[in-house]
Amino acid sequence: MTAQAQYFSDITLMITHYNRSRSLERLLAELKKANCKFNDIVVSDDSSTPEHLEYIESLHQAYDFRLVTGPVNKGLGNNLNKGQDAVKTPFTLYIQEDFIPLQGFAKHLENGHALLKGNESFDMVRFYAYNKYPYLKYYKHGFSEMLFKWWYPGLDKFAYYSDHPHLRRSNFADKFGRYLEGTSGDKTEFTMMMSFIKRGGKAFFYDEHKSVLEQVNSSSEPSTMTRDVWRNSDNFFIKQIRTVYRYFNCYMGLYLRKV
Repeated sequence: MTAQAQYFSDITLMITHYNRSRSLERLLAELKKANCKFNDIVVSDDSSTPEHLEYIESLHQAYDFRLVTGPVNKGLGNNLNKGQDAVKTPFTLYIQEDFIPLQGFAKHLENGHALLKGNESFDMVRFYAYNKYPYLKYYKHGFSEMLFKWWYPGLDKFAYYSDHPHLRRSNFADKFGRYLEGTSGDKTEFTMMMSFIKRGGKAFFYDEHKSVLEQVNSSSEPSTMTRDVWRNSDNFFIKQIRTVYRYFNCYMGLYLRKV
């Protein structure tokens, strides 16, 4: 007997996509297996090639979603903004197309959803990160409140906001502004991170942050995010320069830049 699907009537699933239609199909299929059903699904496409768009159109036979696209690739910021503009429900679950849900996903989402509904001062619930956030205060159901103070040591405290999968209030832009457009994905994420900190954002973080979703980049559809060589170099001197630059950039962003 198939388990009854968990229906999230006030959540829209927003998926950003660019030239990875098979990855999108895999995500939709895995969410269906996880017995998750949403009020709406919005696929925000950043002007993928015709073959990918044609394949996405064929997916409508098996999955119910709305495709929002455009004639020109305008980058991550625009893709996030136009996807969010299409959302009509109070809450938005944001997932990139290269993730898949893991066992227990529906229950974790249900608990995170309840936390946001029960805590009006909180803006988002984070389900995934490359690294565990360093300053957490345990709350319940495996979630902790994220804590930020400028005097906390280290740079990892600045990863207070992330574009990785999260549940947020759909009026997010009213408080933190729209995503910066016309620049790199890293800068778009950085400016929103600064805005989230400076405008008093509050978030819950799932402590077992690698157990809710998994990022899967296949050889046939690798990551489409590109970064400068100096950002990934393991050269000792470049790493030291990069660390100094990151400290300067983060504190300048916190105190001097307008967001």
